[in-house]
Amino acid sequence: MALQISDLPLPVRDLLFDGTVIPAHPLALNAAREFDPGRQRALTRYYIDAGSGGLAVGVHATQFEIRDVGLYEPVLECAMETATDWEPLGGARPLIMIAGLAGGTAQVVEEAKTAVSIGYHAGLLSLAAMKGSSDDELIAHCEAVAAEIPLVGFYLQPAVGGIHLSVDFWRRFAQIENVIGVKTAPFNRYRTLDVIRGVVEAGAEGRVAVYTGNDDHIVLDLLEPFTSLRDGEEVRVRIRGGLLGHWSVWTKKAVEQLGRIHAAVDNALIDADLLALNSKITDCNRAVFDVENDFAGCIPGCHEILRRQGLLEGTWCLNPDEILSPGQSGELDRVQEGYPEMNDDDFVAENLSRWLV
Repeated sequence: MALQISDLPLPVRDLLFDGTVIPAHPLALNAAREFDPGRQRALTRYYIDAGSGGLAVGVHATQFEIRDVGLYEPVLECAMETATDWEPLGGARPLIMIAGLAGGTAQVVEEAKTAVSIGYHAGLLSLAAMKGSSDDELIAHCEAVAAEIPLVGFYLQPAVGGIHLSVDFWRRFAQIENVIGVKTAPFNRYRTLDVIRGVVEAGAEGRVAVYTGNDDHIVLDLLEPFTSLRDGEEVRVRIRGGLLGHWSVWTKKAVEQLGRIHAAVDNALIDADLLALNSKITDCNRAVFDVENDFAGCIPGCHEILRRQGLLEGTWCLNPDEILSPGQSGELDRVQEGYPEMNDDDFVAENLSRWLV
């Protein structure tokens, strides 16, 4: 049965629009590159206990290849079952569950139906497979998926397979009735503004939550009041939270940082130390995402942080060629030593045995 925004629990909708931390959930594998459900559950428990307001599963960080090896449904089920059964630190609270959707129209419609049947609240739609399609074809594709599940648009950066999407596309996308949000992750200021402009031109800023996926600009995306024009009048839009691969590591600190940002915005007290946090996080992300090698070690970099903390056994990916780049481990050492306040190693060490049961 199709899911509409009006079907979502009100606390889930409120949380999305208030703004929260949504990590992009990695995939736990063993040395044979087989799914490791125990470690996968440990990751989910870690994110929930760290204070995340949601999880994005089956997305780029989870490895798109899960679809090729029959793991899409098992991985979504594992996260949902764990999130449902787990009693988090601080007690139960709302959690936004978002399923990644990728492929041609027939495939993503089936994935959307699968996600709804498991209990997910929304689908994050990658358009990478639609490269070369016209805006009309892209919108028809999005409408077909939105008929099944509340939709979060995804502007993925070209370096990892994304395609250019016009302002007109984002205007038309935001007009789709069952669209609930957009993750803007082009790693480009101009393209980020294109998303804001499209949402404003659609008159949808009050019902479409914009989240940052720009791991290179997290803090300033969350601090900046974005301005666009509609009918000659300025309209301001706030990016409310983040759905980020970078927040799959050091997540406890990400939750604290977002809380600090929200307080600063609410009280109009944005100081130099908070602004400086942006470059620190960007420098950390440079190492984690392997920017030096055009993001080749992006997913293994996240895995390596989690391995060092004991959450993952190794950095293995389904694609055996997807490994840490030469020099990347040293870069991770540099940022961990240089910015000790950015990691949550103590929190993980204190709770690891609880998550690995």
